[in-house]
This record gives sequence, C-alpha cells and structure tokens, in this order.
Amino acid sequence: MTSAREPVHISRSRYDAVIFDMDGVITRTARVHAAAWKALFDEYREQTGGNWTPFDPQDDYLQYVDGKPRYDGVRSFLESRNIQLPYGSPDDAPDQETVCGLGNRKNRLFRDMLNQKGVEVYESGVELVKKLKQAGFRTAVISSSKNCRFVLKAAGIEHLFHERVDGVISEELGLKGKPDPDIFLEAARRLSTAPGRSVVVEDALAGTRAGQSGHFGLVIGVDRSDHARELRKSGADRVVSDLSEIRVEMPQLPPALDHLHEIADQAKD
Repeated sequence: MTSAREPVHISRSRYDAVIFDMDGVITRTARVHAAAWKALFDEYREQTGGNWTPFDPQDDYLQYVDGKPRYDGVRSFLESRNIQLPYGSPDDAPDQETVCGLGNRKNRLFRDMLNQKGVEVYESGVELVKKLKQAGFRTAVISSSKNCRFVLKAAGIEHLFHERVDGVISEELGLKGKPDPDIFLEAARRLSTAPGRSVVVEDALAGTRAGQSGHFGLVIGVDRSDHARELRKSGADRVVSDLSEIRVEMPQLPPALDHLHEIADQAKD
C-alpha cells in the first residue's frame, strides 16, 4: 500500500524507548490469527446449528478480538452475537463448550497454521528496530498472545528486543489486557523509561487505546487494513501504512576538531 502521509520522525532528544506490538506490526501473523478465529467460530457455528452472522475476518477481527487476550476475544465476539457461555478454566480441553475451551481450540488452530506456513516478518519493521538500536533507543515487543516467544524464535528475531512482555508474563503478573495499558506500562518499566519518553507502535484499536490511556509520548498506528480513521479515533497520534514511513533521527555528534583538547586529555587518561 502506498501512502502520501508525511513521515513520522523519532528522535533521541524526545524519546528513550520504542515499544512494538508483535502481531501485524513486526510479524505477519495477524492474518494467521484472523484465519484461526474464522475457522474456530465457523466450526462452532456449524457444531451448534447457530443461525447468527458468521465471523468476519476483517470487521469482527478488528472490533472484537484483535490485540486482546485470547479468552477476552472469545467472550467479546460471542457477546456480540448474544451468546453466553460459562468461562470455564484455562485447563479446559479444546472440545469443551466454554470460553476457555474455545480459546484453547483457537490456539491449536493457530499453531497448526503456523507449523504449516511458517512465520513471515515485515522487513521494514525489522530494519526499523535495527536502526533504533543503532541510535541508542531501548526496544521492547509486547503481545497479548502466549505464543509470542514461540513466534519470535521461529522468525529468528527474538534478539532484536531488549524486553518482551507477552501473554505468559501478563498472566504471571496479573496484568489486564488491552485496552488497559498495563502491558505497555510494564514494558516501559522494564526498559527503565517513563511512558512520556516512550513510543508505542500498534495496529490494533485496543492497542492504540491502551497507548493513549497510558499517557505515552507518541502512539503510532499502523494501518494495514484501511482503518486509519478508527486508529486515530482510538488514540493514535500519527498513522502510517508501513514502518518504512518512520524516520529515526540519529544523535548528532559534535565535530571532533572543536573538541580536540578534550579528546587528547581523555586519550592520556
């Protein structure tokens, strides 16, 4: 997608860290998630003989499940169809008719699809993270998914980030899922930076809401599915269609000749 938007500039004078959502921002796994959700709810609809409107992999994905913890996504979508199920337990088998059971079935579908197709990345995102690290920024990756580390390792990019806060860590710490800002605030804490000195990069509406409510210095929405207006309404300060539109301002070093005596003194030491 080509965009005529002005590039977004990130400078070390204003920010210390950049926190990236993983799915749909760094990795091309958002489409796999959408396909897994579609397969889950189509299967459940057929299984129960339901006559409710089928899951739409674009509109329903963005509105009800994108960026949310898995069980929250199940409950949110079912509520949109006036379906109430017992919550159950995270240990529920994938064939159990509970919120957790359906969530675990979705996870199985997602992993099966990843094993079949592998993990693709957005090269512009990988290049951006590298440039940020070269410029002295601290970087973190966040995800509501408990598969985050599995996906990063499969894609060979786990080493690019100083910190990771995912679904596993969120559960251990009792963090609330998006649109609450907990996961971003924990990432900033681990990076030893204030939210106001940090940038959030998100493609999910729940994520940009979280960035806004967490009072982060800059919230960048990534518009991969023609929902720029919704991203702005939900809290994005700027919207890009690709991470190549984000410019990293390298720190300016003083001319060496102007500081020759200082350099000589330090060399002696």
